[in-house]
Amino acid sequence: MSMTDSEFHQKADEMFHIIENAIEDAIDSQGADVDVDASHGALQLEFDDGSVIVINKQEPLHEIWMATRFGGFHFACIDGDWIDQRNGGLEFMSFVRESIKRQSGINVSW
Repeated sequence: MSMTDSEFHQKADEMFHIIENAIEDAIDSQGADVDVDASHGALQLEFDDGSVIVINKQEPLHEIWMATRFGGFHFACIDGDWIDQRNGGLEFMSFVRESIKRQSGINVSW
């Protein structure tokens, strides 16, 4: 069963909120330098070295797209999990954490 647009936005917004809170915690606890911009269906994380991770909603496809310094990734909800089928079945939230660490050295947890 596919999700409605409303369900898609609710699920995506929940994940974005978790990521934002984890970044805020890292800023407080680790002195991390991250600019967070959450607007227009996207979450942009800019790190002190100028590199950026952009996570955005692709409503027509009900996917979450993520662009990092090392590539672009497309996550679809499959049996309740957000998976990138093009890159070996990466799970979204784990991949976000690993990408932030790899790109900025910042540890986040949720």
